[in-house]
Order: sequence, then structure tokens, then C-alpha cells
Amino acid sequence: MPIPTPSLERRRIVAALPAVSVVVAVPGALALPVSRVARAAQAQSGPAGAEAGARLVASPSQTEGPFYPRDWEGDVDNDLVKVDGEDARALGEVLLLHGRVLDLAGQPIAGATIEIWQCDAQGVYRHPRDERGERRRDAAFQGRGRTISDAAGRYRFRTIRPVPYGGRTPHIHFRVQPRDREMLVTQMYVFGEPRNARDGVLNSIRDPRQRDSVIVRLEPADRLEKDAITGTFDIVLG
Repeated sequence: MPIPTPSLERRRIVAALPAVSVVVAVPGALALPVSRVARAAQAQSGPAGAEAGARLVASPSQTEGPFYPRDWEGDVDNDLVKVDGEDARALGEVLLLHGRVLDLAGQPIAGATIEIWQCDAQGVYRHPRDERGERRRDAAFQGRGRTISDAAGRYRFRTIRPVPYGGRTPHIHFRVQPRDREMLVTQMYVFGEPRNARDGVLNSIRDPRQRDSVIVRLEPADRLEKDAITGTFDIVLG
């Protein structure tokens, strides 16, 4: 499905994210987090890495959960914080999320469709099975979004920091469909969340390297957007 073109203001904020990958490599520039996967891929890009034949750790497959969006009509772009036709901005702390889609050799995968979905700041998913009784979702939060990785494998979303709901630790669902590979469904988690230690889905990942790869450090991003935070989540397809 075509991705709706965001407004000029949304384009300005979200488009700032690709620069992060460049900025972190410039001495004295804004220090933003680089994922373990990104560091490993950078290390492998040189001759030594090629000779060693090193491989990244594949992102783990995780459950899609019960609330995969049924509705992909209307505004489903990569800015989940501002919905077309809504004057209000979504409740919650703005998260500028970015990363790359890579293969096991650290090479970028272009043209992959990346979908995310998560509950709103009040813990309600955009799904008829979750919006029941007095549970009403935040109409100003898009709830799901879609984008396509660029030639360097990069993607970006403007969303909100995930919050806990039910017995789950904060997380964001990802569904990645490359053009010539099998689809991957996984989840992203937040470093330092106390519920991580008790989350059954997260701790079902037995390989500690894979488990670490889906836990993302979030940092202040005031230079990109006031009061926002940012994080890097690279996705490695096996």
C-alpha cells in the first residue's frame, strides 16, 4: 500500500533522523546511541571483517501477538504521533526511532517493508479486541505505521515511548517483509525497564546475544525535537 506523504512539519521532524547515522561518526557532533549490531556491521565492513567471514546475530522471531492491526487504511505513514485530521498530538513521550535492516554479513537490505504497532500511552491498542467497554484508544495516536528501508537499509519512525500493559513490559511490535526473503516478526524492548526481567516473551529468547539485540537504549534527543528521545534498533535477517 502506498505510504501517505506527511505534512511539511512532520516531514521536517522525521526526516531529521537519517542524519543520525552520519552525525554519530563526526567528532564533536551530537552523541546519539549506536546499536551493538551497527558497531558489529561497521567492524565487518573493513578487510579484516571480510577475511574473518564474521556474521551478525540474527534478530529473533517473536510472537505477533493478538493485536496485529486490522485497519491499514488512511494515515499509516512513519509518523505515528500526528494523525491526519486530528488537531491534538498523541499522548506520551515522543520517540524518534531509527535503524537499519541488514543481512548476516552486515550488508544493507533495501526495499524492505517495515511495519510497527504498539499500544497508546494509556495501554490500549488500535484493535477492536482491545477497545472494549470503557477502554478507548487515543484518537491522536496512529497506533501503527509503515515505511520502506532505503538504499542503505535505513528506516525511521516517529512514535511514542512504549508503555507497559497487562503483564507485558514496554515493547513495540515489528513486522519486516523484504522483497526476496522470508518475513520476520519481532519485538523491540527498552533497556532498563524493571519489567524486562519478568517478561515471558522477552525471556523466551534463550540466546543472550539475540535477547540483547532487541533491547534498545533510549537517550534524550532535544537537538532533534524538544523533549523527545531517540533509539537505534537494527534488524538482522537470517
